[in-house]
Amino acid sequence: MKIRLSFAFSVLFLLNHSSFAAVYNLPEKRGDSVVAEYPNEITVTRAEKNETLLDVARQFSLGQVEIIRLNQELDRWLIKKNQIVTLPNKRILPDSPHSGITLNIAEYRMYYYPENGAKVYSFAHGVGRQDWKTPLGKTSIQKKVKDPVWRPPESIRREHAANGDPLPEVVPAGIHNPLGAYALYLNLPGDYRIHGTDIDKIYGIGMQITHGCVRMYPEDIDQLYHLVDEGTPVYIVKQPIKVGWLDNILYVESHPDLEGEETTLDQRLASTLALIQKANNYELPEFDQAALKDALEKQNGNPTAIYERVISPEEAAKEALALREPEITKIAPPPIKAISNVANTTTKTPKFVKIPKAMATKKPAISTKAKAIKAVSTKTKTVKPVVKPPPKPDVKPPVSSGYHRP
Repeated sequence: MKIRLSFAFSVLFLLNHSSFAAVYNLPEKRGDSVVAEYPNEITVTRAEKNETLLDVARQFSLGQVEIIRLNQELDRWLIKKNQIVTLPNKRILPDSPHSGITLNIAEYRMYYYPENGAKVYSFAHGVGRQDWKTPLGKTSIQKKVKDPVWRPPESIRREHAANGDPLPEVVPAGIHNPLGAYALYLNLPGDYRIHGTDIDKIYGIGMQITHGCVRMYPEDIDQLYHLVDEGTPVYIVKQPIKVGWLDNILYVESHPDLEGEETTLDQRLASTLALIQKANNYELPEFDQAALKDALEKQNGNPTAIYERVISPEEAAKEALALREPEITKIAPPPIKAISNVANTTTKTPKFVKIPKAMATKKPAISTKAKAIKAVSTKTKTVKPVVKPPPKPDVKPPVSSGYHRP
């Protein structure tokens, strides 16, 4: 199936981009969760000089893993002048409340939703190493500190001493302080923070490199520090696979496993099918299996269109009317339901096979626009929606204790 070829080869060249966070308009249609920074399907930049892929990542506030996965054919240590580098454009918002900050450690990115706003800010960040994991769950910003002083715990001092890099008992504020110029302390045992970085570790953003804290580019933490207040809720999740709608197109976004974790293709498929059903009123549509398999194999973090929902003219008119109607009742978002979207795969997982007609959602004859997404029969059939009970909420995992280095 060929998906929107008119857009697939259009590009937008970006030069001299500021290194501040990406800012997206939230989707107008309720239920949509895919955002885009630029109108083009693909965004690229042209190197103005010989540099590394990490230099390009810094210019566009991207993490190291993120830009490498999008440009797997390029040499990360040598990007020649005038060479084209692909940049991210669309993103699927994590499955979490659109309030405060969400840290999705699986994609090394955070999302900040301003109060009563129509935008979302997205920043790259580093997370805890395999042996110093960043905790998951809901918390909040306990306090904000400018020019923080770092007192490394004894465990960190022993580790550095063993590596021939002894640390003092107190590291004063300055360019060599690992906390950077700003720190947001989280309301968790163990002194976890969202903070900046020192000049020696500037290229570690977007990697598993910390002792549990969340590390950001200096200019990004500066911006976030002045956007949020004490008490802002923080949701820390691990969602390597995300599914979301935009204008009746269903997208899937897949990221690699964190260090120390390994899932098979079949396990990722099982997890993704459950997410697709959840996003489609608990019915499995006749999606593009080849596109889904490609996304789950490449794991480049780029949202991939796998299905287009065809709606009647009456439904389209109803959606257009809903966009014009102001939202009157504000309902508080429910608690975060899931910390990870990786399914329990102790049982046998499905393979990539043709979906039986009995379990697939039948669609009416599709329009010319839809033919670019999926060729289906011109026969129509009404399928009664299957009502299923909502999934049981996951149990919030315990938070590890003890002091951790930023």
